[in-house]
Amino acid sequence: MATTPSMSNTARSSCRLLTRSPVALTNPSGFGRQLQYAPRCLRQASTATQNDRKKERVVILGSGWAGYGFARSLDPKKYERIMISPRSYFVFTPLLAGTAVGTLEFRAVTEPVRKLGLDHFHQGWADDIDFARKVIRVEANTSDDIASRTRLALKHRPGTADKGALFDVEYDKLVIAVGSYSQTFGIEGVREHANFLRDVGDARKIRMRVLQNFERAALPITSDEHRKKLLHFAIVGGGPTGIEYAAELHDLIRDDLTYTYPALMKFVSITVYDVAPKVLPMFDQTLANYAMDRFNREGIKVKTQHHLMRVRPDETCEGCLKLKIKEHGDEEIGAGIVVWSTGLMQNPLVEKLESKVFKLPGSDTEMKLQKDAKTGGIVTDANLRVNMIPAAAASEPPPAQGQKSTVLSDVYGVGDCTVISDMSLPATAQVASQQALHLAKRLNKGDVGSKPFKFRNLGTMTYLGGWTAIHQSSADELKGWMAWVLWRTAYLTRSMSVRNKITVPFYWFISWLFGRDISRF
Repeated sequence: MATTPSMSNTARSSCRLLTRSPVALTNPSGFGRQLQYAPRCLRQASTATQNDRKKERVVILGSGWAGYGFARSLDPKKYERIMISPRSYFVFTPLLAGTAVGTLEFRAVTEPVRKLGLDHFHQGWADDIDFARKVIRVEANTSDDIASRTRLALKHRPGTADKGALFDVEYDKLVIAVGSYSQTFGIEGVREHANFLRDVGDARKIRMRVLQNFERAALPITSDEHRKKLLHFAIVGGGPTGIEYAAELHDLIRDDLTYTYPALMKFVSITVYDVAPKVLPMFDQTLANYAMDRFNREGIKVKTQHHLMRVRPDETCEGCLKLKIKEHGDEEIGAGIVVWSTGLMQNPLVEKLESKVFKLPGSDTEMKLQKDAKTGGIVTDANLRVNMIPAAAASEPPPAQGQKSTVLSDVYGVGDCTVISDMSLPATAQVASQQALHLAKRLNKGDVGSKPFKFRNLGTMTYLGGWTAIHQSSADELKGWMAWVLWRTAYLTRSMSVRNKITVPFYWFISWLFGRDISRF
């Protein structure tokens, strides 16, 4: 590797010793100042390291659909790829509901990010970013906690006192793909007592809770009143995730648990609650009605225009919860589990970055990242470059902000945490993966800015249970068994690795032939 001519061998050796010293790298003044009082040779060593690199360093924040897809598509011969994420795997989220009931095993829907052959992977949370110095402050996360990403995100909010080890990572180009989390809307008890369904840890906890409730209900000391509460499964959110989980749960009960706990079937109930006047709003009325008719035939209750006000433990029933529904007045509904799948909130890092005021080198103007007024996401241009606006204009109406925005050099945004200016797109895996592929392709060709991103809608699918589904696209609409075949085929072909393209149909076949594994461990 080349060395910097201005530094002697002795000086370089001294700088190497200093760089390894915790004293040289730690300063109580805070992030962005730790090198302010360091010896001159330390700064020279940092410059030499940057000059020695033969490839531009691209740092990717996040290992979801956007971050993983981008890292997978970026040319490693042209760029040094570094990923920072609190989890060391990618989750194929469309099949997550199946793992929560045992149709699939958890590892069949995950992909280890280290197998991408990255130059570096750091398991941690991006705590802050210094855009002027192109440095990311990272908090290490090697915990084995399987708690929901939403709970972990709130626990590890940037700026909180309870932190892991901190270290810095430099970048030449930065891709922000941190995604979003479940929105609790400030409803009492949701964060503490509801189960989210956005990660394999969530699915594992739900699977354990469902089986645990059946075991509790089967005990001879459990009253019928408590059995009814334990075996009431409440799902909040009538979007694809909530509907698919209700369908998968019904399959588990009908195909497997019925034969294991036949005496308990009269106590089982599944209810989907949603504040909207209809569920599955992304589908037209015909397909949505088909879904509801099927649920009605299977005994799954769907209650629209119902507002959950509170979730709390039931002191009289171990493992039970009480739900306060606005439309039910003072009456509280008993439930054994609440699966929450409605609304999205921005990653705490995004909120922190949008509140920052910074100055770029060679400019005295104070700038801020442009924030979308509706979603709170970071605004990008059509080429996925992050927009910034003068700090003085941040309080002006969105039209005024749009007129004054400029792009932040070498910083890009993809996925749920961003919004493309003058473009309304859903926060879906399909959008995130297409954005990631587009940006990687443009960087590989070195012509970012020459071709704006265009979303190609490949359609929307939802599983309804019992080998039926619905599918809608600009080309056609399908329902029933044919839509189910398309649903499984599409998700199988979209599985990232060859290994999972084999293991997913294998587990589907095993579940069909022998039933789901209902052991609890």
